[in-house]
Amino acid sequence: MDISKRIAEMKQQPGFNDNVGMILIHNGTVRGWSRKDKEKVVALEVTPDLDKIEAIRQDLLKRDGIYDIVTEANTGRFQPGDDLLYLIVAGDIRENIKPVLAELLDRVKSEAIHKNEIMAE
Repeated sequence: MDISKRIAEMKQQPGFNDNVGMILIHNGTVRGWSRKDKEKVVALEVTPDLDKIEAIRQDLLKRDGIYDIVTEANTGRFQPGDDLLYLIVAGDIRENIKPVLAELLDRVKSEAIHKNEIMAE
């Protein structure tokens, strides 16, 4: 995803200027080490459940102050440094936006993403 392009497109949507005071972005990348034990990771296989991600997005769009939510989850085998997951939450004020981005990230990661780390030999 080209984040700048996607935000520029969002700004062209009707009602953006009247409803958005903040945009928060998550850009998840492949780490070069495992969260479990800091062992070196050479690749990561990722399988997102896109239907589940969309269901989570639709649920969170109903929250007060939320204007739009954009998600993109990549599928396949990736190397450290590669982009995996993009989340964009736009809305009125930080008190409404910050908790939604946090919940979106936590739910997508726990409910809709399967990962398999490939370790160095």
